[in-house]
Amino acid sequence: MVKTDKNTEKSILEAAKRVFHERGLAGARMQQIADEAGINKALLHYYFRNKQQLFKAVFSEAFATIIPQINEMFDADVPLFDKIRNFADRYTALLMQHPYLPGFIISEINNIPKFAEEYLTAVRPNPNKLLHQIRTEVEKGNILPVNPLQLVINLLSLCIFPFIAAGMIRAIRGLSQDEFRTLLDERRRYVPEFVINAITPRP
Repeated sequence: MVKTDKNTEKSILEAAKRVFHERGLAGARMQQIADEAGINKALLHYYFRNKQQLFKAVFSEAFATIIPQINEMFDADVPLFDKIRNFADRYTALLMQHPYLPGFIISEINNIPKFAEEYLTAVRPNPNKLLHQIRTEVEKGNILPVNPLQLVINLLSLCIFPFIAAGMIRAIRGLSQDEFRTLLDERRRYVPEFVINAITPRP
């Protein structure tokens, strides 16, 4: 009997991330994943019986990587503007470390709602504290009247979009990988100031 090895399992998961990211669940093949991991298909099936089980493992890891950190930022006991700045900075930095995540998660949630229902029930973003904080700041007159959910969606969208549209942005502007990363790094400061400026009352 073959003994499982953590390094082999990790190599399989990393290979699967690349293949699923490029082809999605429907287009990926176990042989492609085995080739990407540098192992034979029989060994791949020993670790993961089928493509669905492997996809489930990759999807679970994606959620486990990103959701707890999002919730930590949502729940931080800091002033609203500091929270917006911290969120844009840390969330963009997180996505720069895992650039495949936004497109992968959004694509597969749309393509396979049952996966989303399962994982969003177990672990999901919970912006309730942030939404309450926004409502409170509106009531105090510290920020302009705004739908709290719309504000959170705007903040998330401004952070996520460049990662989903990376290929298009790079092609339109003719950016190298390094130039694109510099652009992303700039957005860690640009996005929060854009959002804060939009909700700050004028004299």
